[in-house]
Amino acid sequence: MVLYDVLIEGGRYFDGTGAPSSIQNIAIKDGKVAMVTDKPVDAQQCTKVIDAKGKWVTPGFLDTHTHYDSELIVSPSLSESVRHGVTTVLVGSCSLSMICSDTEDASDIFTRVETVPREKVLPILQKNKTWKTPKEWVNFVKDLPLGPNLISFLGHSDLRTGVMGLSRATDRSIKPSEAEMQKMESLLKEALDEGFLGLSTMCLKWDKVDGDREWSKSLPSTYAHWKEVSRLNKLLRQYDRVHQGAPNAAEILQINQYMRECMGIFKKKLKTTLISRMDLKGSVYLSKITNIAARVTNFFNGDFRWQVLPTPFTVYADGIDVVFFEEFGAGEMALDLKTQVERNQLLKDEKYRRDFRKFYGEKLSPRVWQRDFGDAIILDCPDASLIGKNFDEVAKFRNVHVVDLFLDLVVEYGKKLRWYTTVANHRKHVLKDMVKDKKSLITFSDAGAHIRNMAFYNLPLRMLKLIQESIDDGKPVMSMEEAVWRMTGDQADWFNIDAGRIRVGDRADVVVLDPSGFNQNLEEVSWGEMENFGLQRLVNRNPGIVKHVFINGKLAVEDEKISAELGHATGYGQFLAAR
Repeated sequence: MVLYDVLIEGGRYFDGTGAPSSIQNIAIKDGKVAMVTDKPVDAQQCTKVIDAKGKWVTPGFLDTHTHYDSELIVSPSLSESVRHGVTTVLVGSCSLSMICSDTEDASDIFTRVETVPREKVLPILQKNKTWKTPKEWVNFVKDLPLGPNLISFLGHSDLRTGVMGLSRATDRSIKPSEAEMQKMESLLKEALDEGFLGLSTMCLKWDKVDGDREWSKSLPSTYAHWKEVSRLNKLLRQYDRVHQGAPNAAEILQINQYMRECMGIFKKKLKTTLISRMDLKGSVYLSKITNIAARVTNFFNGDFRWQVLPTPFTVYADGIDVVFFEEFGAGEMALDLKTQVERNQLLKDEKYRRDFRKFYGEKLSPRVWQRDFGDAIILDCPDASLIGKNFDEVAKFRNVHVVDLFLDLVVEYGKKLRWYTTVANHRKHVLKDMVKDKKSLITFSDAGAHIRNMAFYNLPLRMLKLIQESIDDGKPVMSMEEAVWRMTGDQADWFNIDAGRIRVGDRADVVVLDPSGFNQNLEEVSWGEMENFGLQRLVNRNPGIVKHVFINGKLAVEDEKISAELGHATGYGQFLAAR
């Protein structure tokens, strides 16, 4: 007699609570965990048996910082995340959702910031966007054949643009009228009633608008006065939801605004997560400042968590097209020009070059990029003799200033000059200290964005490898049980969603992985197809680690192969509302 749909037999079982792991047999029935036992289970009672001996069985991982907002519309399998054991993804980050604003506005506030081509995203929205409110969007995604489960923020840039229009929303002199504020509050309330996790905002000025109308203005959220944000935060407190924000990297003290809002001294505390705590090469003191800010905020009854990427932050660039050039004037000037002809004229100008060298030489101003071309490796170039060298080496050989060398190469080769650099999290001992902090949120993959610039789709695996290496070295950063919990149950609890655990009665979002696969380089990237976009993007592919992935009890990955049904038919995942 068949009692169970699946039996996962003999694996090291992590329940997602941080409790000690043990060898168990896990049975799944009707999408739920039906039994966890260390006693033998008759295989004849199970439709399918998976041998997990020597493997780990964990809850499906949560990726709580992605930009899959446009991709999920036409490629709802989101298989690049699922193949690495991610069973729940969060969209609507960085003030960018695609809900309240008109079709073209939604595209223009998203595409340049997240470096996904406008000519791909805009037609998708023009063909598919029928919604204008959070409730309508939820109804739309509930009909999608989702791969992973879906959770969402409402983006403030989207909300502001939907109410005020893109032109008025990007004009610092214009404040929303009282009627417009009430409309924003009404839409946010509707989103919270529908189960959105909260609101995402943006203060970083170098995230820019695309399109022909408001080209190169900063995102709408950056134009909001703090009183506007504070009014919206009142609703988040009322619902016990989350504010995700991004301070302006050039104005460190701006974090005080987030800290004051988070603290629960004279009002209810506000759950707050900010982007991002990193050990920057260009600002070595920043990780210490961010740590102090979190400790002070939480001391005064706050609930504050920095997002931490548990791996070196390596960025790839085509010519001068890389977002961190937006942080200083000369780079911003070049990126503000749309055509290669205009850019080349500027890059050849001697006055411009003097300005670029001046900005490049500034060592004390706040920065994300370390402004060191000697720490940037040429990956591809029509001149094959340059591949593998850093720009400083080539400049010294040619006896020119390294800035002039870089600009000359960009003029000559444009986007055919491809290079990379690691800007943060390069010191492993500092990285370990950051992930060890229990008030860190282990996230910030940016999956679905920056498709030629970065790839952290396997973020959970990188975290597990980092911890396993520390255990193998005899200096454990934390137990493996805690590491699993940090990417599953911990985040599910903080965001207040039903996910991240595999106990009896829980939804069966389950991963079976082989820890022996961690001996490979998880930072290596390759190219993969961006389904239904006709594009290639940087991805991670780690054979031999993730063997099986269940989403709502359905087998989404079997023997390392993505199910042919993922993204089709009735779907695997579902929209998860905040509890």
